[in-house]
Amino acid sequence: KVFKNCLALLLITLVAGLALAVVNEITAKPISEAENKAKMAAYESVFSGVEFEEINSSDKLIKAENDSAPVQNASVDDVLRAVDKNGNTVGYVMSATSASGYGGDVKIAIGISAADDKITGFKVLSHSETAGAKCTEDDFQNQFAGKSAGKLSYVKNAAASDSEIDAISGATITSSAVTDAVNAATHFYSTLKEGQQ
Repeated sequence: KVFKNCLALLLITLVAGLALAVVNEITAKPISEAENKAKMAAYESVFSGVEFEEINSSDKLIKAENDSAPVQNASVDDVLRAVDKNGNTVGYVMSATSASGYGGDVKIAIGISAADDKITGFKVLSHSETAGAKCTEDDFQNQFAGKSAGKLSYVKNAAASDSEIDAISGATITSSAVTDAVNAATHFYSTLKEGQQ
C-alpha cells in the first residue's frame, strides 16, 4: 500500500511538472513580447519622434558597473541609440535599476538628447514601493524632463536648481532610489559620450 501511494504521488508530481513545463513554454514568448512592447512604448514616451537602434553596449555596461560610478546600488540595464530619419544619432534611451527602494528594485526609463545633454523624458517602468510612494504620478515624473544630464539630487522643499528634483512627500527612500537610477543612467551617458570623442 505504501509503495502504491508513493508511486501515485510520483506520477502526480511528474504530470504536474510536465504540465508546468508545457505552460511555461507556451507563455514564455508572449510574455517576453509583451514586456518588450511595453519597454519600447516607455522609450517612445521618454524620447519621441525618433527611431531606436541597438548598440553593442555590453562592454560599456560592464565598464559603467566597474568604474568609479557615483552610484553603487544602481545599474544600467539596456541602452538604445535614438536616431533621426537620416540615421544620425540624436541621443540615447536607457533603462536603469536601483536596488535601494523601500520595497525593492525601482526600474526607470530615461531619454537624453545628445544636442544639449538634457533629459528628454523620464518614466518609472516598475517598482515594489508602497502605494503612497507616488513615483509613477505625472507630477513627479514630469519634473525630470529638461534637466541637465548630470548628477541630480532630491530636496524635500522646492527644487531651486537644475540639478535638483522635488522629493515625493513621505517617500524619501523612493525618491532616493529613483534619483540613484537616474544618476546611474546619466553617468553611463557620459561614458558613451566620452567614448565617441
